[in-house]
Amino acid sequence: MTPKSRFLHALWTEWIRPLALPVIGILCAKSALADINFVPSGSMQPTVLEGDVVFVNKLAYDLKVPFTTTHLATWAAPQRGDIVVCFSPEDGTRLLKRVAALPGDMIEMRAERLYLNGSPLSYAPLPTDAAGISHLAAQERAAAFFAREDLSGRSHALMVLPRRSALRNFGPITVPAGRYFMLGDNRDNSHDSRFFGFVPRAQIVGEAKGVFVSFDLNRWAQPRFDRFFAALE
Repeated sequence: MTPKSRFLHALWTEWIRPLALPVIGILCAKSALADINFVPSGSMQPTVLEGDVVFVNKLAYDLKVPFTTTHLATWAAPQRGDIVVCFSPEDGTRLLKRVAALPGDMIEMRAERLYLNGSPLSYAPLPTDAAGISHLAAQERAAAFFAREDLSGRSHALMVLPRRSALRNFGPITVPAGRYFMLGDNRDNSHDSRFFGFVPRAQIVGEAKGVFVSFDLNRWAQPRFDRFFAALE
């Protein structure tokens, strides 16, 4: 056996082979069970901030074959108000959005206010020192209005940017069977179902349950310790 062959044999037997199964197991678990996702954009502000790393429960709704969207078993369905990781039907980009409407729902937006099955959602003012908002830049806070939206009994924060050109009216439209309508909480700065359409059920990866860790990208990745292990609403 040549020195090169001995080296390759030792590399395989002492390093690659012992590590292969654990690595494959970890990758399969990340694909089918749970994962963490870094958030690079502000489309879900003030609920999820740029620089947050969120925990995604991939068993929230079903069990999939690792590395595919093929369902092995299903035990739940996404609900209005859930924050989910999904793939854009437009280009396959991985997204973090809120489920706004379910299959069969009729949804409409008039001057930023959502209407679900013909009834307007209720809104309440949100103070600028609320969780998430206080971490936004002062200029960004000054340019925005913040509110709490009640989506089928689940209240969550949202923001609008009145001076920004945005799609503030649409519908009414009915969500087809097997599809979901997604919106970002940063309503005037979110590329969502208003633009790319309904998201097929098979393209929903799992539910984002909380912030694992968080870093302020505008301050040299300074940790936001108060957001570590914080639940998402």
